[in-house]
Amino acid sequence: MFPRLFHIGNFSVPTYGFLVALGVLVGLWVSVRNSEKQGINPDDAWNFGIVTVLCGILGAKVLYIINDWSTYSANPREIFSLDTLQAGGVFSGGLLAALIAGAWYIRKHRMPALATFDAFAPGLALGHAFGRVGCFSAGCCYGKPTNHFWGVVFTNPLAASISGTPLNERLQPTQLFESAVELVIFLILTWQFSRKKFDGQILGLYLMLYGVARYFLEFLRDDPGRGSVFGGVMSGTQLISICLVLAGGVIWWLRPGMKAVPAQARG
Repeated sequence: MFPRLFHIGNFSVPTYGFLVALGVLVGLWVSVRNSEKQGINPDDAWNFGIVTVLCGILGAKVLYIINDWSTYSANPREIFSLDTLQAGGVFSGGLLAALIAGAWYIRKHRMPALATFDAFAPGLALGHAFGRVGCFSAGCCYGKPTNHFWGVVFTNPLAASISGTPLNERLQPTQLFESAVELVIFLILTWQFSRKKFDGQILGLYLMLYGVARYFLEFLRDDPGRGSVFGGVMSGTQLISICLVLAGGVIWWLRPGMKAVPAQARG
């Protein structure tokens, strides 16, 4: 596709990195605006966002390495290689790390937990949509071979060398599918955000929507590095997706931040 945005001598800017960075900035901007609407200090929101982003990147890399541990255990130096650094990682690992880091930061700075996660969920979905376009540009996170008309053919040798992308073969455009899904999730969450009835509603909805979408998108993915569980019944990412859906369902069921309805409104 288009792995490198431009060259200046020996220096080059990867398209994936540029789009991920753009997605982070746009996502943080949306999240901070949402935080202000809920009375959260914007400085706290920015700091919270930066911490979760950095931990999310680290978590994605860690799960990527764990899922391909047989390779990295035989060649430990590969963990710090350029190819590993350029690899996008596993988003589910990044999401879990970001949630853990976010919970720690919220506890330390006494921010409203569920309200903060509600504010950041739409921005996370939007930033992820940008990131998946970056994946498509780099050729990573590619899909299975297909004969459908929407199949895409990668021809750039850089995609093969960096991500192991099959060249000159029609593949499912899983990156674009997920980018479109994330954009739809962003629109749904933004619509619900202005109508939310309890703190945690937007977070729970995001976990359920993303978990379901990612579970089924996994059937179209063909890139290595997501692991398998239960004897190959499903990928590690699918198991995480199920856990995300359950977590979102529990939040909605418990409604821990339910706002009291005035007596006159109850009639």
